[in-house]
Amino acid sequence: MGLVKTWEWLGEHPVGNAEFYDAERLTVFFETKSETIGRLLPAPLKPTAVPVGFVFIANYPRTNLGIAYLESALFLQAEFNGEAGYYCLAMPVTNDMAMALGREVYGYPKKMGDIHLARAGEQVEGWTDRRGVRFLHVKARLTGRLNDESARQLVDEAFSPDRDSVTYNFKYFPSPDRSGFDYSPRLIRGVTRRHISRLEIGEADITLSSSEHDFWGDADVVGVLGAAYTIGDYTMLPGTVVAETDAAEFLPYAFMKYDALGSTASQGDRV
Repeated sequence: MGLVKTWEWLGEHPVGNAEFYDAERLTVFFETKSETIGRLLPAPLKPTAVPVGFVFIANYPRTNLGIAYLESALFLQAEFNGEAGYYCLAMPVTNDMAMALGREVYGYPKKMGDIHLARAGEQVEGWTDRRGVRFLHVKARLTGRLNDESARQLVDEAFSPDRDSVTYNFKYFPSPDRSGFDYSPRLIRGVTRRHISRLEIGEADITLSSSEHDFWGDADVVGVLGAAYTIGDYTMLPGTVVAETDAAEFLPYAFMKYDALGSTASQGDRV
């Protein structure tokens, strides 16, 4: 089949949920500062009562997308209309189709990167590099104990089989004339259904750094709460546009999925 598909082909390839099978993931939860979350969240998202976030590094060996890849991500807890979820600040991947689908469909701020995840006994280590800079490095010891046992409920709820994962992203595209956006940035509510077959808890160390293009250090880790190593299946359900935001107000937040290079970096009033 060539560049232009037939209606018959389209009927044989319906668009469905994105499925991830036997996914291996290391998630590390951390405490940050209320003022940090307030500074990094675009309206209409609001901070939750407790300033927390998490990073993860994942290996997706099988998907219904026909690709296998690794991914890492940085999230901060936020709420919209009283519903708590997590706002994605960054999501490097190792596959170009994973990047395109996540950005164009759901609004995830994806970039291509180099990602590593490995387990040896109770030790799990992962890192993410881009442009020669390692801005995420995590090490976990699956001891059954958290760094901060007061976070046990937070971790348990994050992987509860009775609770779907809610994420928030902003979907936007710069206009061709570089004067603004094609349309008002849209807040997307995403839902991921989890089927965890293996869950191990542990203590972790995390290093978030910033480079010229990736500013993970802005998340201001005050303390590590704990880690969770999981194996399981994930289903990404269709997302929903739940709000639109003012383009001028959103503009300072519109550079998470682009490297600020050349003229783009010098034009503070453009995307």
